[in-house]
Amino acid sequence: MDRTVADLRQNYTYGDLVENQINSDPIKQFDDWFQTALKADLREPNAMTLATASLDGKPSARIVLLKHYDERGFVFFTNYQSAKGQQLELNPSAALVFLWDKLERQVRIEGSIEKISDSESDDYFHSRPISSQIGAWTSQQSQVIANRETLVTKQQELNQKYQDSEIIPRPPHWGGIRVIPTSIEFWQGRPDRLHDRLIYTKLQRTGWKVARLSP
Repeated sequence: MDRTVADLRQNYTYGDLVENQINSDPIKQFDDWFQTALKADLREPNAMTLATASLDGKPSARIVLLKHYDERGFVFFTNYQSAKGQQLELNPSAALVFLWDKLERQVRIEGSIEKISDSESDDYFHSRPISSQIGAWTSQQSQVIANRETLVTKQQELNQKYQDSEIIPRPPHWGGIRVIPTSIEFWQGRPDRLHDRLIYTKLQRTGWKVARLSP
């Protein structure tokens, strides 16, 4: 008999997560876990689910790539006119989820958003391969198009337009968005579904409060 979805289960035994072994700064704790994920040779450890919502609360989620993080927050890049870009313009809040399955770990981040500076977006845009820079001009992200050939034709036209250009300008509708965290939860799988969950909550003035959540 074939296995059913309900039969799929795994007992987590990789490690634990306890209060006296974590960093008081969640960004530093994230960096510690992220470096471990890099060393574990996971495929795209910077892949994260980005959840947004419309003004009336309708949720939407997709996978995007983290491109930078520091004490200010977590940065990804997108077309500001895309579906997620428009939602974030109207409802400037977002949630991120990282899953590092080999390590039996998740990180959940919630917070407000802001566009990064034009100079930061320019720097990253010009660090990308030329084909990706052309791609940012080619795609009207999330818009309905007639067929694949529409994209191919526009890409060819842009390749021709910029073939002798030393610098391709960044599209004004494309750039970085920073998620400024108000809470960061670290989840470590544990046996018998009694998982470790530690959540950092941003205090109003300065610093973070750490609490343990029931699994």
